[in-house]
Amino acid sequence: MRAAAIKMRTYASTISDSREGRRQVLHFLFVFLGALALTYVVLLGSTVLNIIERRTLETEARALGNEVGEMELTYLSVLNKIDPALSQTLGFKEVKAKFVNRKSFEHLTAESGILKVIQNEI
Repeated sequence: MRAAAIKMRTYASTISDSREGRRQVLHFLFVFLGALALTYVVLLGSTVLNIIERRTLETEARALGNEVGEMELTYLSVLNKIDPALSQTLGFKEVKAKFVNRKSFEHLTAESGILKVIQNEI
């Protein structure tokens, strides 16, 4: 009988410990679920903000592309207006091509009085 009473007390104490353990597990699960929900909300908010920012940047890029196109058109129209008559009125002159002219070896004789040794650059 005494053994049965001891056995009953130990069983009752394990039941109360088991209830406390279940309560701790339940609290842990609620905290974990709350942390997951908070993480989900933060990630979802970050995604939405990134989408909004991307759309804004796409709009700005489109506007800049249009502006560049207009500048290219202006450049081409100004470029087509330039001709030789306009350049002469602005003071520019036609460039005449000048080439380097070396004396040939038949001119470099002792009779001509010029005797130089020309070294080749190569």
